[in-house]
Amino acid sequence: MQHQRKVMKKRKKICNFCLNDINSLDYKDINKVKKYISERGKILPRRVTGNCAKHQRLVTATIKRARIMALLAFVEE
Repeated sequence: MQHQRKVMKKRKKICNFCLNDINSLDYKDINKVKKYISERGKILPRRVTGNCAKHQRLVTATIKRARIMALLAFVEE
């Protein structure tokens, strides 16, 4: 007996920033910034968030800025 695997077609993720025409992300807006951080405190990659390269760099810089300003912890426990 052969087992057949179901082929799931992955839906292309669309950049939320491009979709809503957002060109900036404020490091003081912690609720929006926390959407791009895992429960361990790591920055989520593009393949998870669906951001384009330009906006992923923006998110990364914003998270790092918020960490330096002590608005976000470097490590979550």
